[in-house]
Amino acid sequence: MSIRDSHIMCALNLPPARLQLRDGGGVTEVYDPLRRKWLVLTPEEWVRQHFAAYMQSALGVPPAMMANELTITLNDMTRRCDTVVFSSALRPVAIVEYKAPGVKITEAVFRQICSYNLVLKVPLIIVSNGLSHYCCRFDATTGSYSFLEQLPAYVEMLQLAESKAI
Repeated sequence: MSIRDSHIMCALNLPPARLQLRDGGGVTEVYDPLRRKWLVLTPEEWVRQHFAAYMQSALGVPPAMMANELTITLNDMTRRCDTVVFSSALRPVAIVEYKAPGVKITEAVFRQICSYNLVLKVPLIIVSNGLSHYCCRFDATTGSYSFLEQLPAYVEMLQLAESKAI
């Protein structure tokens, strides 16, 4: 690890994750177990890997029920959802959007993830920059979002998905 990576590997408001890091020819790379490949370690990737590990260890999301960088088509344009959580029936139940720790979570970030939800129609959207984490529940009846006080465990995500057909 080089000194230039210290700005990437900052402390987050998440439990430490055991990440596999390596020198990738002058850049630090991190292994993404969900995509099964090595990636350049960026501040956003640092958050993604920690948050994915948190969802597995603290929220009980099985790794097999998560996908990183899921491609969707929105208005004839290709977009990538940072992480999507699925039910055992492979129905999407949550979308997670990550930003680097130095990026503020703004209304524009929520507009971005809500646009993805026009395609996936999940009951939960989650946004994190590694320091602040937000979770909103989508009400399909009213088309509105409401903030939840805490991130739900996987079983709660599944219950929310089953309680209201979207």
